[in-house]
Amino acid sequence: MSNPFFLTGAAGFIGSHVARALLQRGDRVFGLDNFDPFYDRAIKERNVAGLLKYPGFRFLEGDIRDAAALSGWGTGETPAALIHLAAKAGVRPSVADPAGYADVNVIGTVQVLSWARDRSAPRVLFASSSSVYGGNTKVPFSEDDFVDHPVSPYAATKKAGELLCHTWAHLYGMNIVSLRFFTVYGPGQRPEMAIHKFTRRLLEGREIEIYGDGTTRRDYTYIDDIVSGVLGALSAPHGYRVYNLGESATISLADLVALLERATGVRAKRKVLPPQPGDVPLTFADISRARAEIGYDPKTPIEEGIKRFVQWYRDLGAIQPMETLQGGKR
Repeated sequence: MSNPFFLTGAAGFIGSHVARALLQRGDRVFGLDNFDPFYDRAIKERNVAGLLKYPGFRFLEGDIRDAAALSGWGTGETPAALIHLAAKAGVRPSVADPAGYADVNVIGTVQVLSWARDRSAPRVLFASSSSVYGGNTKVPFSEDDFVDHPVSPYAATKKAGELLCHTWAHLYGMNIVSLRFFTVYGPGQRPEMAIHKFTRRLLEGREIEIYGDGTTRRDYTYIDDIVSGVLGALSAPHGYRVYNLGESATISLADLVALLERATGVRAKRKVLPPQPGDVPLTFADISRARAEIGYDPKTPIEEGIKRFVQWYRDLGAIQPMETLQGGKR
């Protein structure tokens, strides 16, 4: 029997999709999640229930900061790899709770890396973020760009996580990959994120909140493409590597709303508000390194991804519990 993959944040949006992809190809997965109350626990419980239908899935409710919980995770088995996706997510709420974000995203990552070293994990994948690029004006963003000027506590914790991964790789000869995710969306997306929130409010006839003048641009990345990048990174070159995972295309906030209007058939009622602290004007991924080294090849343009998301929402998303109103975005 092959060694299992260990996955933190397994009950979340990206984590549950990655776990399902591994299980569907016949792998075993040991999931860990603490059901952080950032949004309704029932959403994550539904994700876990879907994964437990696979005989190769095992789950532990626990916190990455809890060494005792980690010590019993997976009954001492050696991992095929550790995929570390657990984190406190969201730019805007991190401004209000920097200490909480540092505790989970930095101290928690130290605990997870130590666990991986103790279990002799042959590969570690760490979920970083495009937020590390801060207000960079050079586009597209390259992994070799200067990223020492984050503009939110969330971004700072993700840069700190990358530095810790580099340190563990250097000190202990571990193979570690930092994956910089660019605004991930798709079926199962967290309910406070823009595409999900806008879709819900459009279909309910409620106002949508537009922060700024609508010219900010994002490199939205469909969940299936992110999953393909995560699986590809399991075969990355040895040592420490960093990869952008994006669609390598941008769309303005105003144009995103227009796409959602067309997909839902509802005209938006806009409420324009000032820009939010920690937001950046642009994200745009250079994915040439990921293409060359891990075979990353995103295939879902935003127009198609929005159609799929709105269809999912009509079929299932609308019956999911409402979000805890904390706001924020990855």
